Amino acid sequence: MLEAQQLHRRFGSLEAVSGVSFCIQPGEVVGLLGHNGAGKSTIMKMLTGALEPNAGSVKFDGRDMREHRKALQMGIGYLPENCPVYPDMTVVDYLDFRAVLHGVAEALRPRAIRRAIERTALQEKALDRIGTLSRGYRQRVGVAQAILHEPELIILDEPTNGLDPAQIHQMRDLIRSLAGRAAILISTHILQEVQAVCERVLVVRHGELALDASLADLGGADRLLITTDADDGQLRDALSGLAGVAGIHPASAVGDRHGYEITLDDGADADALAPALARRTLEAGCALYR
Repeated sequence: MLEAQQLHRRFGSLEAVSGVSFCIQPGEVVGLLGHNGAGKSTIMKMLTGALEPNAGSVKFDGRDMREHRKALQMGIGYLPENCPVYPDMTVVDYLDFRAVLHGVAEALRPRAIRRAIERTALQEKALDRIGTLSRGYRQRVGVAQAILHEPELIILDEPTNGLDPAQIHQMRDLIRSLAGRAAILISTHILQEVQAVCERVLVVRHGELALDASLADLGGADRLLITTDADDGQLRDALSGLAGVAGIHPASAVGDRHGYEITLDDGADADALAPALARRTLEAGCALYR
């Protein structure tokens, strides 16, 4: 459906994105994860045709974004990071304006606007000026304009940025409700956001794609990290004979607190082993901090 091939983007001497490639299939919910400044927003702008890559290509439904930009943008719903809206417009007027820009036929606009308002739970705010809305409701307006033309691909750049905990949960529920209707790409710098709504994660670091994996594949672990006051010998005695432990390796130490990396045998379940490891450590008279 969406294919990015060897995307590069420079700003002067800064290589913001370097050789990023991935595909997104219909119906997938994918998280684009990385620290602030990692290149996430630049990638999203290139995917939507808002920014031209210096090298590489973006294809949507087999067509190149450079050659079919306007036509392809009609099939994409995009919420930029800063949620640009017109504060003096009411929610309904703004969505009607966006529907015109999206090319929704005049006869179909009332139904499209009504559906977008219902799906984003904006019924009570439909006639309010956007400038009077809370940050959470403005984000909902941003999502509403991104979905009102029933796009095949929805791209949301930091959709929970600046929201309070209750608003974050509401936004997560909204994204879950959209899953299955379209492919969704969400950017964030918070791992929990990806875990909450996505089935696959793309990790970007310094403009490069460091990881492309399903959340299920990331669920397993081949090591455990612990912090205790036990020295190396004490910890080895405490964990002696514990099934699943392949090795113990000293890590960082601060004062009387020592860090260790516990490597696991192939097939060992880290979640099942962690309580047994903690119990052994405490029974040996050692303090377990983490």
